[in-house]
Amino acid sequence: MDNHEQLRICEALLFASDRPLSSIALAEQLPEGSDVEAILSELQKKYESAGVHLVEVAGKWMFQTASDLAFLLRKEEEKERKLSRAAVETLAIVAYHQPVTRAEIEEIRGVGVSKGTLDVLMEAVWVRPLGRRRTPGRPMTYGTTEDFLVQFGLNSVKDLPGLAELKAAGFLDNVNTSRLNLLSDEEPDEEQPDLPMDDDESSSEEQVIS
Repeated sequence: MDNHEQLRICEALLFASDRPLSSIALAEQLPEGSDVEAILSELQKKYESAGVHLVEVAGKWMFQTASDLAFLLRKEEEKERKLSRAAVETLAIVAYHQPVTRAEIEEIRGVGVSKGTLDVLMEAVWVRPLGRRRTPGRPMTYGTTEDFLVQFGLNSVKDLPGLAELKAAGFLDNVNTSRLNLLSDEEPDEEQPDLPMDDDESSSEEQVIS
């Protein structure tokens, strides 16, 4: 199979998929020894001036509407569920401070996490339980998901905007940003690894968390 045919296969797979695809997933559909990275690079160049671009998000690949044309596809209708201010602040804290416990979220925000805030973020599949911390009480920790990275067009959490940008956008007006270790140049405190969570525990946690 020549390079042109391999490029066509990758192109078709990426267009047909409703989720970003990894290089490994693409390689599985190509002859052994195919240079997937070179094919993806060639596809990127092919579409760099087109109406859609090939982009890497969360370490995977997908076609995305060119940024200068996004307004044509934007729906004007309001979403059924809009994130509250508390949910936006909680999401920011989880994203920059993960793995983080509910108590730590409350300490950073300066107020308690209202009932349902974490539930809303987990229902949106942007936040998920990561496991229990090896500290007294074994509190549950939370972190962001691949869906979160895809939603905001990020390849990894390292691509998140800095503290100054978030403050300028008004996302952290009520947040004690001195506690957001990962937003500064300081290294976060070293902690023991979190305990993995089994399936039964995951189900019960989603039912009782608020």
